[in-house]
Amino acid sequence: MTGNPPIGGTTRLYVVVGDPVAQVQSPALMNPLFARLGIDAVLVPVHARPEHLERIVGGLQCAGNVDGIFVTVPHKAAAAGLADRRGPMVEITGSANALRREADGGWYAENFDGLGFVTGLVGAGHDPRGSRVALVGAGGAGSAIAAALLAAGVERLSVCDPDTAKLDGLRSRLDAHWPGRTAVSAEPLLDGAGIAVNATPLGLNPGDPLPFRPDLLPSGSVVADIIMRPRETRLLREAAALGHRVHYGIHMLDGQLASYRAFFGLG
Repeated sequence: MTGNPPIGGTTRLYVVVGDPVAQVQSPALMNPLFARLGIDAVLVPVHARPEHLERIVGGLQCAGNVDGIFVTVPHKAAAAGLADRRGPMVEITGSANALRREADGGWYAENFDGLGFVTGLVGAGHDPRGSRVALVGAGGAGSAIAAALLAAGVERLSVCDPDTAKLDGLRSRLDAHWPGRTAVSAEPLLDGAGIAVNATPLGLNPGDPLPFRPDLLPSGSVVADIIMRPRETRLLREAAALGHRVHYGIHMLDGQLASYRAFFGLG
């Protein structure tokens, strides 16, 4: 088929919840996929403020024609607790970015941010194996990216976040699987980093401060951002001006497409 069937009573619903949602790119990725596969389904954004998240997700889970829920900032950690069952990456990271309805009516959560990020990184020619990586942000996406980078064979990972309790919890979970390879700090540790990653929301708005200073990185480092809109954040502009290689946020979403297809059984 070359287009989506008209939305009607048989249409299956998928949503992406976040606060804000103006920047989300998943509808532009998934709706054309539904069209190519001839699937009678649609993905729409739902603006859910943190104080309303549990009620909104609970209502969506009760709706019989909702098959999947995508989760974006800042809800990924909270979403892990809104599923009946959790996949292995959710258990490691404490966050989820996708929930699906199971045959028994329960909801299963998994996190594909990390796998998508690493897949996109490798696809762009920046294989992290054996590298020293600095990661800023230990939230839902940052935690998943940290686990995936360690699984991909990084030599040393430093994770920065001002929330020390969150950091200590993440390091404990990571050390249970990849002992002794992660350092944590309240300020970015950029010395010797061949790859530096922004996994915070800093850059969504034009006036945001930089998550870290690219001028403190070794020459020719890879600077990656997970923000998808704007495509070119201030961090990436300044990194490119310094001669660093830059890696755009959309690569993370592109890297998740095959995982989403399998997770939701989309052919």
